[in-house]
Amino acid sequence: MTAEPLPGLDLDRLRAHLDAELPGLLAGPLTGELVQGGRSNLTYVVSDGRQRWVVRRPPLGHVLATAHDMGREFRVMSALAGTHVPVPRTHLLCQDDSVLGAPFYVMEHVPGTVYRTPQLTEQLTPQQRVELSWQLVDVLADLHAIDPESVGLGDFGRPQGFLERQVRRWSKQLAASRSRDIDGIEELASRLGERVPSTPRAGIVHGDYRLDNVIVGDDQRIRAVLDWEMATLGDPLTDLGLLAVYWEGFSGVEQNPIAKGVGPEYGFPTAQQLIDRYVERSGDPLADLDWYLAFGFFKIAVILEGIHYRFIHGQTVGDGFEHVGALVAPLVAQGLATLKEE
Repeated sequence: MTAEPLPGLDLDRLRAHLDAELPGLLAGPLTGELVQGGRSNLTYVVSDGRQRWVVRRPPLGHVLATAHDMGREFRVMSALAGTHVPVPRTHLLCQDDSVLGAPFYVMEHVPGTVYRTPQLTEQLTPQQRVELSWQLVDVLADLHAIDPESVGLGDFGRPQGFLERQVRRWSKQLAASRSRDIDGIEELASRLGERVPSTPRAGIVHGDYRLDNVIVGDDQRIRAVLDWEMATLGDPLTDLGLLAVYWEGFSGVEQNPIAKGVGPEYGFPTAQQLIDRYVERSGDPLADLDWYLAFGFFKIAVILEGIHYRFIHGQTVGDGFEHVGALVAPLVAQGLATLKEE
């Protein structure tokens, strides 16, 4: 790690704020590094030479309304502490832009591996890949089983009309990030809006659940679920559909900076097996799967278009963004193919 200037993180100002708000926490000057692989909020690991912490803040530019909400991430992780869903311990939330130029929070650094590349997942044995896949599904089912009221999240979202609002929200996010024409994306949004299913039950929704958003310990147990920026109350099956798209929706794509190293082509179970495991684990009936999968394709396409927008405007930090834009149209095409004509 380095004490050199980091984009979006002034270590001296961070140190002064932590000394004021959490006196005695730090033993010495801070050093830090930008964690590579993040494609939305910026994540840093900082150290005082004795301990490590993680700092999260929004991207450097083009922050969309309702996106990159530091308070939302901080609140849900704080609420889930002590449940069956493993989360890092939260330390401090700062909503004052004058400290770092944007809201941020500080949380525990959880040691372990984030499996975000084929080079990392190929180190797992075949049995470890299967067991890790089942864990991933089981943690998701545990999250969806939590009564939001019981953890102080009863007002965390509005489950009524959630799916309709989701289609509208991501359509608005798309409009705010448009820099080019994308064949079929308006048709996909329209068809999703016309066929919104009934939500069987409401629960806590992660919003971006996948293997590379969890930390796995040396014992191959999931130690922490990360990236809660899109968490809310709503239809849990949106998490399941999104996970399935991440799992197999990028199969065979070269130069893919998203969801790499998972799925049956890498020796993991199929997306259908994950879905079956979830149904068995949760006891919930599963209907309208095609809609949830198509919505997953649409949502990821819009997220990637936003990343592409920031990349072409020089507002991203990290590697691999030059390939993101090429993934959007194929995702839209798969979403349309999944949402079969009636």
